[in-house]
Amino acid sequence: MSDAAHLRFFPYEEPYPNQREAMDRVANALDRGQDVLFEGAPGTGKTLSALVPALEHAREHDRTVVITTNVHQQMRQFVEDARAITREEPIRAVVFKGKSSMCHIDVDYQECQTLRDTTREMVETESEVHELESRQRELLAESREGDASAAEAREAIMEELDELEAEVDEYEAANVCEHYRNNLTRDTDEFFGWLFEDVRTPENVYAYADERELCGYELLKEGMEGVDLVVCNYHHLLDPQIREQFFRWIDRDPSEIITVFDEAHNIEDAARDHATRTLTENTLDAALDELADSNDSRAEPTENVLRAFRNALVETYEDGLGFGAVDEGWEDVSIANDDRRDDLTLAFLRNYEGKGIDAETELAVQLGQAIDEEYERRYRDGEATTRSESQTLAAARFVSTWIEDGTEFGQYPVVSVRRDAGTDEVYGRAELYTCIPRNVTSELFDEVAASVLMSATLRPFDVTEDVLGLEDVASMAYGMGYPEANRRTFAADVPPLFAADRNDPETQEAVASLLRDVIRFTPGNALAFFPSYAEAERYHERLTGAGGGGGAGPRGDAGSSDDLGPIHLDGPGEDEERLRSEFVADDGAALFTSLWGTLGEGVSFDGDDARTVVVVGVPYPHLSDRTEAVQDAYDRAFADRDRARNPGWTYAVEIPTIRKTRQALGRVIRGPEDFGVRILADRRYTTADMGKYSVRSAFPPEEREELLDVDPEKLKFATLNFYQDHDAYDGPPPSP
Repeated sequence: MSDAAHLRFFPYEEPYPNQREAMDRVANALDRGQDVLFEGAPGTGKTLSALVPALEHAREHDRTVVITTNVHQQMRQFVEDARAITREEPIRAVVFKGKSSMCHIDVDYQECQTLRDTTREMVETESEVHELESRQRELLAESREGDASAAEAREAIMEELDELEAEVDEYEAANVCEHYRNNLTRDTDEFFGWLFEDVRTPENVYAYADERELCGYELLKEGMEGVDLVVCNYHHLLDPQIREQFFRWIDRDPSEIITVFDEAHNIEDAARDHATRTLTENTLDAALDELADSNDSRAEPTENVLRAFRNALVETYEDGLGFGAVDEGWEDVSIANDDRRDDLTLAFLRNYEGKGIDAETELAVQLGQAIDEEYERRYRDGEATTRSESQTLAAARFVSTWIEDGTEFGQYPVVSVRRDAGTDEVYGRAELYTCIPRNVTSELFDEVAASVLMSATLRPFDVTEDVLGLEDVASMAYGMGYPEANRRTFAADVPPLFAADRNDPETQEAVASLLRDVIRFTPGNALAFFPSYAEAERYHERLTGAGGGGGAGPRGDAGSSDDLGPIHLDGPGEDEERLRSEFVADDGAALFTSLWGTLGEGVSFDGDDARTVVVVGVPYPHLSDRTEAVQDAYDRAFADRDRARNPGWTYAVEIPTIRKTRQALGRVIRGPEDFGVRILADRRYTTADMGKYSVRSAFPPEEREELLDVDPEKLKFATLNFYQDHDAYDGPPPSP
């Protein structure tokens, strides 16, 4: 290996193909203060390619690396890599999760904050008492020896002691956290010694602390100061308020932080979720109930605002729904208008009968803050067993934001409605949906020292830069470095599965026939991704007879037919870990799922666990009003970009869909010895002249070059030949 300084952090004998070059390029970019966009094929060692040079840079410049993901399995991989690194070059690493997953007494964040503050104040007061008691004993001894000034000083201390002991008595009746109290009163050096002997998971920390009745979450926060590496979830970085606290716990200025984002193609949606604000009808009702108990003079103007908004919300979703059925999932009601404010705002203005919306909304926020402070006092003083949060404050802040920001560029007003599964009652929700995520992300990338964004599907890089607000970027892309002979990627010429054509019997039979051939001629398991769970269920029924009197079990269980093995069906709400485990335990099985589900990325299927993967159709997302709002916002934001003169469609729909498709293809062939077949089943993937509907050009050049057009009837022969060349069949191969 070369003498590059960062290689001291590389924990294995030899890098993967291209990994050494990638580490060098990331190191050079970080030294120049550039952000890095890094695309690498699945299974090619992107994490270490980014982490190794980032750790070296941080060590040389007294900085901390924060690596983050929104995929649970990747978090586990980060821990494994960090443990391997620290065996070669010791690093101080912390793996951080939110308080809710680490609390020993199961209280929410606000309640915890109050408990923590009260507990700290009590311990500090008790400490002062102990110090003063010690001092008064010293002065007593001096006064007995005839020191008059000592007697006078002791008298003052005794008065102060009386006051503090009264405070301690009050704290005895208050709510405190015994686990956190133990943190403050015991020697915790042993914990920190244990913490940095290895890379500990939050589960490890919880178990260690729980056994000793300590608060592991607070200890972990204390242990983060100046560490080399922190592993965390996206929300620790994408939420501005959490990020500010998070960096304070690390004891680093943002300019001393290097962020590494894994699965970075997900940042756009995650940032959008963090920036979006919501208010339910239930919160408004709770706020009005809260106001009924208030004697404050601000209660009446507050009720004027909140009741008018609540009534407007109900009126808006009832008018928008008509006589449509409402189920347990949120259903959007279109309220936006091109030439005026949205329908909810107009209904609010009609319903409002106060003395001025702006003034009364400000009073509502003030009253909400006062109520919230009173709730905290009651809990702190032990007058209440739980720490309530003011619903008036939550509602008033949202209404204020709705009025002030509802017309801002990139903000899209939405009303949604659902049926409560427990009460069967229908209720609504108002939402300010954020269309432009760079309003959230650009501030983060501007304030930290540098960022590395890595994914198997970041291209086109210029779109990623535009959408996230990145500047001064170094970009690099590495295709799959494993032998090309170990894979085949086919574009099968089945009829294009446009939404309007999916019910066509001939189209369905063509797809079903292809799926039968894929499953029969795969020596191992096969994965099939569909545009939706409904389409997955449709073809599961066709191949197993389920739903038509066949023998398949409920959703999630595996059906089968006479000539095929078990066919597992995924669906919304499924236990994905259980389903994956059952699938990989089978031999010759298939798994039908949605490309927009959780199995399409961040999940490895090694070897026979999944030999073949097929993506059925071009799985565009459901084109809702929200999607159209994002398209419109992108059309306006990037009007100067060509992108076939339609940047909105390209940025908001086509590129995310192709990224998801490429992620799905990456579920197979995870190592240099692995082999498999990847299939795109839709004419739009082929070289056929599909005009504006063709998506082949949306794939990177080297991936287009590997795409081989194939007649669906001949796919089984191509698959058979490939697997025979790899001596993959256990016994005689299937007969075409």
